[in-house]
Amino acid sequence: MAAPLSPQTSAIVKATAPVLQQHGVAITTRMYERLFVNDEVRALFDQAAQDSGEQPRRLAAAILGYAQNVDKLQNLMPVVARMVQRHVETGVKAEHYPLVADALLPAIRDVLGDAATDEVLAAWGEAYWFLADILIGKERDIYTQQAEAVD
Repeated sequence: MAAPLSPQTSAIVKATAPVLQQHGVAITTRMYERLFVNDEVRALFDQAAQDSGEQPRRLAAAILGYAQNVDKLQNLMPVVARMVQRHVETGVKAEHYPLVADALLPAIRDVLGDAATDEVLAAWGEAYWFLADILIGKERDIYTQQAEAVD
């Protein structure tokens, strides 16, 4: 597992929670617009949930929850478990995570403009990869168990 987030990163991420509460859906909507230029990635998602706005709202809530609990990750484990299960059900793989990072971080800047300083984006980049590493590891374990069950 990755090293814990630095206290500075945790503080910056936690401090962004009010902004995420206000602009989270705009950020995730923009992120999906950026992400879905890749048709292969787009196919992994329930388009009805995209069209209704449900998926951007769910992701915005998850990101807000992460920001609010970045210093208490044990509070997020039930959410992480649900995300892992959903990712495995839809075929999300480790190679998809860089694509999301490449869509999410610029989407933050697109929506927040100058308020998304380089320091804020660097902290969110570190926080994203910290959580992504947890998800990737748990998903890999399930994929391995599924492959062993078939053999």
